[in-house]
Amino acid sequence: MKSKILAEDQHILVCYKPSGLAVQSGRIGEPDMVSELKNYLGGRNPYLGLVHRLDQPVSGILVFAKTPQAAAKLSQQAAAHGEAPQGGKNQTGKRKKDGNQKPGKEAIPSMEKGYMALVYTGTKRDGTATEQIHQIQEAVQEPGLDEERNEIRRKEIKLVDYLLRDAGQNTSRVVKADTKGARRAELLYEVVEKRDRQALVRIRLLTGRHHQIRVQFANAGLPLLGDARYGTEESREYSAEKGYGNICLCAFSLSFYHPATGKKMDFQLEELPWIKNN
Repeated sequence: MKSKILAEDQHILVCYKPSGLAVQSGRIGEPDMVSELKNYLGGRNPYLGLVHRLDQPVSGILVFAKTPQAAAKLSQQAAAHGEAPQGGKNQTGKRKKDGNQKPGKEAIPSMEKGYMALVYTGTKRDGTATEQIHQIQEAVQEPGLDEERNEIRRKEIKLVDYLLRDAGQNTSRVVKADTKGARRAELLYEVVEKRDRQALVRIRLLTGRHHQIRVQFANAGLPLLGDARYGTEESREYSAEKGYGNICLCAFSLSFYHPATGKKMDFQLEELPWIKNN
């Protein structure tokens, strides 16, 4: 089994998905996580609720539900952060903003996913580095100090775009805000480390759009290393030179509230996959 089980009880199954393994595939004979985990659970057609997804080239942590009740509660948490599976049976409505909550109705807790990525910083447009690369340099050179926690506070940089999905091509692209079908996409990132022509960034999604991280960073002139679809010729050559055969994007942390006990559950990988492989 390619999937790695991190935690399990009678309600949930928390797993690590390696790069290249689909979460759920419609192709006959192609391995996927759902099939692997159902085989692991055994029995005749065991229940496995798909709560959220990762793109096939992306690695990271996922939680699955082992009962319909757990699936409903976890899907509410995923939808509260805008990341429930599109078209899935467990999808629920979006959380109302704090100021618009109905009286007496508690806010739905949100599932939180943390991403790490390696981005290419050697892109130049019209002979000059992009604005985002300048911001990265500033973020690295001028970190602040969080006196309360006594640790380095890195500058968060925000990306806001409008994305249009092409379902036929399984791609998304940045378009003008008034484009029919466009959806607003927002994320925050901070620079953890910068060396050579690459930077390690920590990402917080504020919305959950198709291929959002990959498309927004590519549009900003910071394509993800190992990303053959949205990368540039330069970034693909650099990826090959450095041995990054898979996309350097990982959902390295996951937090949610247990659907039965309400306890906060936190999971984080000890090592990023491209560090193991390079």
